[in-house]
Amino acid sequence: MSDQIQRFMFDHTNVRGEIVTLSTAYHEVLSRHAYPGAVNELLGELLAAVALLTDTVKLDGTLSIEVRGQGVLSLLMAESNPGGELRAIARIAEDSHLPSEQASFRELVGEGQIVITLDPKDGNRYQGIVALDHETLSGCLEAYFSQSEQLPTRLWLAADGERAGGLLLQRLPEESQNQDVDAWERSVHLAETIKPEEILGLEQREVLYRLYHEETVRVFEPKALRFGCTCSRERMAGALLTLGADELRDILQEQGAIDTQCHFCHTKYHYTAVDIEAMLDDPEAPAPVIH
Repeated sequence: MSDQIQRFMFDHTNVRGEIVTLSTAYHEVLSRHAYPGAVNELLGELLAAVALLTDTVKLDGTLSIEVRGQGVLSLLMAESNPGGELRAIARIAEDSHLPSEQASFRELVGEGQIVITLDPKDGNRYQGIVALDHETLSGCLEAYFSQSEQLPTRLWLAADGERAGGLLLQRLPEESQNQDVDAWERSVHLAETIKPEEILGLEQREVLYRLYHEETVRVFEPKALRFGCTCSRERMAGALLTLGADELRDILQEQGAIDTQCHFCHTKYHYTAVDIEAMLDDPEAPAPVIH
């Protein structure tokens, strides 16, 4: 089963949808870390969600979803871009133990908030924040669309440690295009019958056929998805500069050089004292590259 997202719409209505399936990209994320099973499944749901949201908002830039919790799981983050690259990470609070291998979303994250950041290539950065007031990740994301985008949106997410997937339905505001007043309620009612094993185990067109074989559904060409990390020597240098000159020089005096690592892909970056001083002299200059 390919890693891909497929857009569809119901003809003569203002209802559209997307369906995503992930296997290889999901495995690439998990292979770089050793998370417990319950965290792996939640991370898979978040990967599916960030792919669905990126395609939905049609952002020419990066979209990230951060779940900031006060429970055992202090952070879940996934990021996607229009090129179909995905990455994700989880952070478990120190000295914490999962309540169980089947722990629910609420048991893992506790109270907190979801932060959705849209960072376009051109234009202003935008952040939307919603509280973790629902029992599932999909419920919290639906609340985001209701509050921030004011678009009726429903999400069904699933993951099992091997595969991840999701289905999104959205009602657009253009009522003039809608020739079927019951389309939204009917499409949601039918989607409510879908099972996680169908999202994860069936081809996308088969899922859509099972749900909507009595509807007129227009299916578009799928878009391929893959794991991809946006870290770079330049971006890591920019992060180091935020520590300030004094702290960087203190670290150099103690360690002689600075070694750092991307939390997403584990790529390592090494900066000598000469590298750091060059960056401090001209923060806009590209980070020195080791040949």
